[in-house]
Amino acid sequence: MRILVVRNDKLGDFITALPAMYVLKQHNSQNKIVAFVAPLNKTLARSCDFIDEVIVDEGESVFALAKKLREAKIDASITLFSNTRVAFAQFLAGIPKRIAPATKIAQIFYTQRITQRRSEVKMAEFEYNLELTKALFSDIHLGYKKPLLAFEDAKNVYDNFCKEYRIEKEIIAFHVGFGGSSDANWNLDEYTILIREVCRYGKYQVVLTFGPDEKGLCEEMRQRLQGEDVIFYLSLEGIVYFAKLIANFKLFVSTSTGTYHLASLVGCPTMTFFADTLFASAARWRGVGDEKLQEHFMIPQDAVKRSELFERIREKI
Repeated sequence: MRILVVRNDKLGDFITALPAMYVLKQHNSQNKIVAFVAPLNKTLARSCDFIDEVIVDEGESVFALAKKLREAKIDASITLFSNTRVAFAQFLAGIPKRIAPATKIAQIFYTQRITQRRSEVKMAEFEYNLELTKALFSDIHLGYKKPLLAFEDAKNVYDNFCKEYRIEKEIIAFHVGFGGSSDANWNLDEYTILIREVCRYGKYQVVLTFGPDEKGLCEEMRQRLQGEDVIFYLSLEGIVYFAKLIANFKLFVSTSTGTYHLASLVGCPTMTFFADTLFASAARWRGVGDEKLQEHFMIPQDAVKRSELFERIREKI
């Protein structure tokens, strides 16, 4: 069976779809898993051995997209996040079985609509995605390996990185930027304090990581941390290279953003900051990796409580 799995949004959202794709492949090795993804997730999707084909959403018209999907000869689709364009394109493509959550007007274009009420956050986002696979195979096993993604050359990538930057200690990485659904983070003054604490301890090498569009932020942090033994790494080699690199870090410290989900995906221990709201909480957005490797903190909106939490983290780190 050729199964289309749709998750064509941001990096973190796409990563929450990977367990569902994995269990669909494990259920029957003859299943062909076709991932429909945003351009930024193309290379990561192609690195997953449980994904057979990748279709990239180029933002084309609904009719051009329908043609692309029709040519892919899909037997069934599971749309983990839907909009009217994607839903209508699948309808026009004549995909026989089309499964999606029962939300938004787009649901009228699916043959099977599953009530989930994700806003109630009774489980994590990736668990809701896993649950949708039961609509296609009622006896499917929802367990998956952790870490879900591993690379044979990840250690070589890490070793070369350490050699290039003359690193001889284990790495604690800070990713101070954020985007996507994340709406809570420490400010740069607070991050500077936390980073200085790790530097003062002296046991680990601190690496600050930045996305390719965060050059300005990188320069600002460089100015703030003058004189500290900190490496500033601007990730220009792509998501897959970055995934291989962080798979070997001792700890990845960040807010709940795409890089946090990437770290969890490849088995890196994480310390992550979430908003103190149900929608943006760890209950909904925890990583797909081993829960024992994830440490979550909810940043309160109240200034006093926020300050108290910061001091606890400062002592802990």
